[in-house]
Amino acid sequence: MKSYQLLLPAILMSSLAQAQQNYTIIKPNETPTEIIKKAANITPTPRQLRWQQLELTAFFHFGVNTFSNKEWGTGKEDPKIFNPTKLDAEQWVKTTKSAGFKQVILTAKHHDGFCLWPTKTTSHSVKSSPWKNGNGDVVKEVADACKKYDIGFGIYLSPWDMNAAAYGTDAYNDFFIAQLTELLTQYGRVDEVWFDGANGEGPNGKKQVYDFNRWYALIRKLQPTATIAIMGPDVRWVGTETGYGRETEWSVLPVDNLDQAEISANSQKEISIKPSGYLEGQDIGGRAQIKDAKGLIWYPAETDVSIRPGWFYHPDEDNKVKSPEKLLDIYYNSVGKNGVLLLNIPPDTEGLINESDLNSLKAWTKLREETFKVNYAKEAVITSANGINTKFLLDGHFKTNWTTKGNDTTAVIELDWKTAQTFDVLSLQENITIGQRVEKFVFEYWDGTDWKQATEGTTIGYKRLIKFEPITAKKVRLRIEQSRLNPTISELGLFKQPLTKLP
Repeated sequence: MKSYQLLLPAILMSSLAQAQQNYTIIKPNETPTEIIKKAANITPTPRQLRWQQLELTAFFHFGVNTFSNKEWGTGKEDPKIFNPTKLDAEQWVKTTKSAGFKQVILTAKHHDGFCLWPTKTTSHSVKSSPWKNGNGDVVKEVADACKKYDIGFGIYLSPWDMNAAAYGTDAYNDFFIAQLTELLTQYGRVDEVWFDGANGEGPNGKKQVYDFNRWYALIRKLQPTATIAIMGPDVRWVGTETGYGRETEWSVLPVDNLDQAEISANSQKEISIKPSGYLEGQDIGGRAQIKDAKGLIWYPAETDVSIRPGWFYHPDEDNKVKSPEKLLDIYYNSVGKNGVLLLNIPPDTEGLINESDLNSLKAWTKLREETFKVNYAKEAVITSANGINTKFLLDGHFKTNWTTKGNDTTAVIELDWKTAQTFDVLSLQENITIGQRVEKFVFEYWDGTDWKQATEGTTIGYKRLIKFEPITAKKVRLRIEQSRLNPTISELGLFKQPLTKLP
């Protein structure tokens, strides 16, 4: 084991020490068939499973940038500009919870180094601001609101600090540990700690060598149930800040192909990054990618995007908030592509979620509710010649599942209705507590004379949502054409979107 650990990136080591079911070692003489079987049996840790089932997480970018009207601060901002006179963290949390979010993450400190809590490590914080006469604590208010409304609480703490004099020296890692310790010990349960990979110059013109392993160890010690993302051992960045994930998204990846330096270099780029090229058609966990792996690990993707063009609030973007239809399309392409959507909703200078954002969120929530309120599959008679437990496809329990007999890796699930039904969204879920296995599927409908294809896909994972042109049929079928082992489908749904024009 020790010799193999040298092959693993530091970014994953603390994860391996905690839960060995989420990784496996590949021996030099193992065949492709044996490697595929191993990949099919890798499962998430309890913290990874909890995180995946959140589906929606909200980001609150808030700080001095909100008041300077900039995206990136300099570290030289006067704390006196920070004065959100109507700040209402309960409004933030109630807004997101009513929109279906199950967790929020607050930018406790961004790259400018301004701290939203009265830290003992620096005067560059809320205690030097006029807000509440220097006695305020944004972190506490958000944490308390999360407890009150029973929603997860996470913190973003920027490793890059343009204000800290120690940045670029060994002393900064001690400084950072002190800040992290305050956040992990003063506010109750922390459900996620979010690091980005941004690494620029500090006041002394130097860049910092981040001691990620030390930080991870502290988090595991003080908040053992917290998920560490996206520069972390539990969750990775999908690779774009558009909200759109890969068509083929594996949660099981080759360990030796994960490069921490590359993740760092590509993190926190401009929000205009497009998925084409970098993501489109890319498969980073398929058979070709894992055949020469030295190890495999469960490492799922988080898909982040802002509801506005920028990450912080800017008044001139009030009329540029993403439309409900655009947000729904993003939902299909993030949560619906085996990811978790991290949607940024930046509070304004008053300390409130702006009305423009509120209106879009409410209408988006209504679109989702209307789309998914009726599962037409529940009215069908379901049969599967080589399948067992078809009843579990519709029981609403994630950890129960339909599967195949014997060693079958292909199957057909057929649905029949007495009268024709109309739908245009397919929802599929795998029981990932057993593993991620499906590699290719086709969804077809009977037009009275022949089977016609409605849509197709590759991976499913925790959830796959696919839109297609509306079809009306009395009979449809799901053909699983390729799977790494016996496929395990936990839920199947057919839905109809309300009449609205989507992107």
